[in-house]
Amino acid sequence: MAESDKFSVAIVGGGLVGSLAAVYCAKRGWKVDVYEARRDPRLESVDSGRSINLALSVRGISALKKAGVDEKILSNMIPMKGRLIHSMDGKLSSQPYGIFGECINSVDRMMMNKHLLDSAEAYPNVKLHFHHELNQCDFDNQKATFTKKDGSSVTVKADIMIGADGVYSRTRQQLMRKSRINFSQQYIDHAWVELAIPPTAEGEYAMDAHHLHIWPRQTFMMIALPNLDKSFTVTLFMPWSKFDAIKTEQDLLTFFRDTFPDSIPFMGEQLLVANYFKNIKGSLAQIKCRPYHYQDKVVIIGDAAHAMVPFYGQGMNCGMEDCIVLDDMFTKHLGDLSSPASLGPSGPAVAAALEEYSENRNPDAEAMCDLAMYNYVEMRSSVTKPEYLFRKKVEGWLHKIFPKTIIPLYTMVSFSRIPYAEALRRWNRQTAWFDGARTIGQLLAGASISVAVLALIVGRIPKIEIMLKK
Repeated sequence: MAESDKFSVAIVGGGLVGSLAAVYCAKRGWKVDVYEARRDPRLESVDSGRSINLALSVRGISALKKAGVDEKILSNMIPMKGRLIHSMDGKLSSQPYGIFGECINSVDRMMMNKHLLDSAEAYPNVKLHFHHELNQCDFDNQKATFTKKDGSSVTVKADIMIGADGVYSRTRQQLMRKSRINFSQQYIDHAWVELAIPPTAEGEYAMDAHHLHIWPRQTFMMIALPNLDKSFTVTLFMPWSKFDAIKTEQDLLTFFRDTFPDSIPFMGEQLLVANYFKNIKGSLAQIKCRPYHYQDKVVIIGDAAHAMVPFYGQGMNCGMEDCIVLDDMFTKHLGDLSSPASLGPSGPAVAAALEEYSENRNPDAEAMCDLAMYNYVEMRSSVTKPEYLFRKKVEGWLHKIFPKTIIPLYTMVSFSRIPYAEALRRWNRQTAWFDGARTIGQLLAGASISVAVLALIVGRIPKIEIMLKK
């Protein structure tokens, strides 16, 4: 088949999800062009302090494996077996993620992005275009116009456009101008700033490298994830009002001495001050929309479709799983990779695939957005409460006995591919069972006390009667 006759795909966004989507499309033999507004990260240094560290888990790993691009990434990640809680008095307590030793994995965002771009570009039917910012779309005529670095514009034509251009997606904006899209955006009153813990003088990790470290402080928190160079990437999450109250170096040091005293020797005061005042303070937003497509012309995936706050570590994993789900829909409606219908799909077949993708994926993505909001409360506060620890212990014990019937929420989300919406439904049912069992237990405990008191009184009646007779 001549190059000009191939089914063509324009992918907007060359980040993790966009570059992975390019690999999936390339494996189908389609002509793929990736347009990225920023510079090529493989050629130039990038600004620091602009990314929250990434935790790779089962959904993301599954997407990498299916695309055949997992080997390098899996060999350059650090397994984290649980949370290590740092209390105010400096005491440490470990909370394993799973009863069977499951781990999430700390990975370097830039390493992953470079590898996925290399993997996509290795296909002869893929071309990468940097410094191309989406300006306008004409979906009906399958055209898109991009502005280049020099200010000139270029209009391209493609059979389908895939928008993977992040939270502030231009593709989504253009889609909303064309179709009836339900859209909601919610900022939370919390922000984040990236800090760092360097290696020790001996070149080793300053803390346990196989945990995600958390400093929970009820209304805010700090976390740290290990890096391969023996450093930790630290992220401080707290309300904007607390950030606004820190105006000087002394304000910052006083705040850390009062709230995170054990972290200061690891960071060093000089590095803490430098990172805090140099690095950006990022906003945290949640975005939901529906549907994700328009006819057979365009579909949005990743943060462009469902941006979530980072507290479950599922933003990247969810976006990468989008690629699997979308590819499964293509296979269902177009045939597998060797099918002639897949190489040159018809418009109705593509439209059916995109429509089913929207219908199936949206409930799961919105459920994950809600779970990410919930998990912030858990991480900054609940992890220190006795009732949370008690339920975690009981659920872990029951999961060990009934591994397919009782599954902790974190296990369903991070260590399985159970659809997010189904995981939420199952967790709600388990919560109802747990609360019901606790209520019955309390009633039985109360009844036992009442019976004991009654027995004591009854046991004393004869003695009272004897005393009256006397």
